[in-house]
Amino acid sequence: MGTIRRRAFLAALGGGVLAAQETDPVIKIDVDLVNVLCAVRDKRGTFIRDLEKSAFQVFEDGKQQEIRSFARETDLPLTIGMLVDVSKSQENLIEIEKRAADQFFQKVLRPKDVAFLISFGAEAELLQDSTNSPRLLRKGLDGLRLNAGLTGIHPSPTGSKTRGTILYDAIYLAADEKLRREVGRKVIVLITDGMDYGSRITLNEALAEAQKADAIIYSIYYVDHRQYGGMYGGGFGSDGDLKKLSEQTGGRVFHVSGRTSLDDIFREIQEEMRSQYSLSYTSTNANGAAGFRKLDIRAANKDHKVYARKGYFAGLQR
Repeated sequence: MGTIRRRAFLAALGGGVLAAQETDPVIKIDVDLVNVLCAVRDKRGTFIRDLEKSAFQVFEDGKQQEIRSFARETDLPLTIGMLVDVSKSQENLIEIEKRAADQFFQKVLRPKDVAFLISFGAEAELLQDSTNSPRLLRKGLDGLRLNAGLTGIHPSPTGSKTRGTILYDAIYLAADEKLRREVGRKVIVLITDGMDYGSRITLNEALAEAQKADAIIYSIYYVDHRQYGGMYGGGFGSDGDLKKLSEQTGGRVFHVSGRTSLDDIFREIQEEMRSQYSLSYTSTNANGAAGFRKLDIRAANKDHKVYARKGYFAGLQR
């Protein structure tokens, strides 16, 4: 892919991503130590912050692993990628998103943390590169504007599609270009109605790239009902793909509604990111082969629910 341009870095994704996949060397290494971040809630949805190592069990590909290290409320640096849908269906929500996201960045960022901002519609734009400055992020948020270019048919691996909301492409590039080589905790905050029109990357490819980057995806399902007018069988967009992206990476899907505002959701995401446990184990996988390995993090207390990624890719250079 090369480096990301500050603006319109996805204008010609098709050739760029596919060429990168063909030409960039993949360096494989043996992975021994596996790090997993997780959060735990009780039946009422309250975060549990006082658990010990013995409260967890870790399984890889069905085999129990021994937890080597354990920490509560880790102080590992946090990298946040905020991806905001600016397609036609979100036009009336952009100003609300600007204000709420600005407050989120001001409250969540600590000295070692950084964040970047990407908007996506018919194209994706890197509005602000990784920074710790709320002022620069606010300036980037000021650049959020409608990008509805529903013009022209562009070739894609699965046939011709109208490019309108390149959701999967934006996730892929955020994970691959911005998060893959970062250390510490990595989060994608995704604000969208869940619709994708014209991505050249598939849902599963976007998910795999997020998993390779060890990134947690928090999806915010935000719909302007006026834009749909009863389409899609009376529904408004779809959160099905968002659930897959979030649940497989250890995140969750949030719904903006009359009872739950975008500000409320940002506060909950902030609380969850600061209420995590860090677990590490040495994989007992005998053959050490590269590929995807399934993870299952369980709580000893059946009344507790663990939120953690469902797997990882072994044998890939970060």
